[in-house]
Amino acid sequence: MGLNLDEQKAVDRFRTQVVEPSMSKLVVLDFWAEWCGPCKALTPVLEKVCGEYADKGVLLAKVNVDEEQFIAAQFQVRSIPTVYAMFQGQPVADLTNARSESQLKQMLDQLLAQLPVEAGAEQDGGANGQQAPDVSQFVTMAEQVLADGDADRAAGIFMQVVEMAPDNAAASGGLIRSLVAAGKVEEARQFAASLPGEIADDPAVKTAMSALDLAGTQVDDSELAALRDAASANPADMDAGLAYAEAAYAAGDRDAAADTLLAMIAADREWNEGAAKAKLLQIFEAIGLEDPWVVSTRRRLSKILFG
Repeated sequence: MGLNLDEQKAVDRFRTQVVEPSMSKLVVLDFWAEWCGPCKALTPVLEKVCGEYADKGVLLAKVNVDEEQFIAAQFQVRSIPTVYAMFQGQPVADLTNARSESQLKQMLDQLLAQLPVEAGAEQDGGANGQQAPDVSQFVTMAEQVLADGDADRAAGIFMQVVEMAPDNAAASGGLIRSLVAAGKVEEARQFAASLPGEIADDPAVKTAMSALDLAGTQVDDSELAALRDAASANPADMDAGLAYAEAAYAAGDRDAAADTLLAMIAADREWNEGAAKAKLLQIFEAIGLEDPWVVSTRRRLSKILFG
């Protein structure tokens, strides 16, 4: 094809993420960029509508024009956002001007009435052996939104996924973590309490529950200052140190929490049956064991424990 290595990789990614799914589904292809204000305004509309239409065979695929310049060039993208509907590997409609939910739904309804799109499987999984729809792309999307710092929007996406696939533990865990990050601790606690046992026992939900438990120790600024002063005034007071570490983490200062807990472990790792170490490990679990901050802090813990 006369393509260099990077271009061939771009084509392969596009084939896997867009062309192959479009053989049976209607793929909404969104060309966007981080710096594009209108893109950010349109994204929630696309995510919401495509999520609602997932059981009708609609998927959302996003192409960052800065990262995939070769693909954008093949589609002759001259401005963003540019949105196409793809079916069987070909653009079948330009959806760029559909900026509201009603406009987008109207255009999708017209396309779905004309094209032999394979509808998504029903969610009931009953006697017909039908399975829940594939919502993995929306879970991935929500995780990225959460990582980018928009906890409210991430919670909205996760909620839609939970409604489509109630037995998806990754979505349930993500919803809990997003609500916690958005400061909606009580809402997260109520949702967690409603989960059936088989979902609540899933590792993804247990990790989220660690984040929820830690958020339960949140205090106001004056209380946090008082706890910090108490811990600083008497470093030998382990109870004061633990109380401050919990409050500091709930307030978003994980460095202060870790520094306090590590100092406690160095002073007396066996205090209260290893409570300081247990609390630090809980923080690791809540953040994620692959997180760079966790990796770095685990090294500090290892140096204390093993010299």
